[in-house]
Amino acid sequence: MKKVAFVTGANKGIGFEIVKQLGEKGWTVLLGARHQERGEAAVSELKSQGLDVRFIEIDLSDLESIAKAAETVKESYSGLTLLINNAGMPGSFSSSFTVTKEGDLRNAFEVNFFGTFRLNQHLFPLIKNNEGTIINVSTDMASLNHMQSFEFAPNAFDYNASKTANNAMTVSMALELKDSKAQVFAVTPGFTTTDLNGNAEGGKSKQEAASIIVGYAVDGKRHNGEFLNENGRFPW
Repeated sequence: MKKVAFVTGANKGIGFEIVKQLGEKGWTVLLGARHQERGEAAVSELKSQGLDVRFIEIDLSDLESIAKAAETVKESYSGLTLLINNAGMPGSFSSSFTVTKEGDLRNAFEVNFFGTFRLNQHLFPLIKNNEGTIINVSTDMASLNHMQSFEFAPNAFDYNASKTANNAMTVSMALELKDSKAQVFAVTPGFTTTDLNGNAEGGKSKQEAASIIVGYAVDGKRHNGEFLNENGRFPW
């Protein structure tokens, strides 16, 4: 039986490349995206390459959409063993704490934290039962250690705080799995040139970033409760 993975935020960027790379490794991949037309176009492109990819409509800012997507997965793809929470949004990418607006902070948390939290709660029991893996895609800027020691780290409080909260969720989830064969961990691909940062120059390619995440997803090792980058363990 083919392995089944679900990747959110996957109609473009790093998510699309994750789906492609998993598909090339023989997985059946559920491509999650909030826009049906864009999601189905991405699926068609990957299917034309001979990959087994299916579309799941999911908007992480919408409670009903999350619940519906989770039910579809549980009913039609009960063998799911890999969930990659890749979907995210930059918020206003505020330049400091003092200029951050509460509305922007709430918007960033709604998708980057609460949306991911809701989907994880829906699918956590299935992944645990299937002895699978959940990867919460993170960022270097979610690391409090990194932000205190890296002189040029962007002080984007709304985005950074939402991803740091996501890291805290990863730790909490992992604690529940310490005696299980299932696992939850976080991966930061590092600075990558994507739409999320306005395609800023100097970053990794989307393919390179995806390969870091996929590499940990399929390496067969236990990473429960870890925060990883391309070189291994990364400080929280």
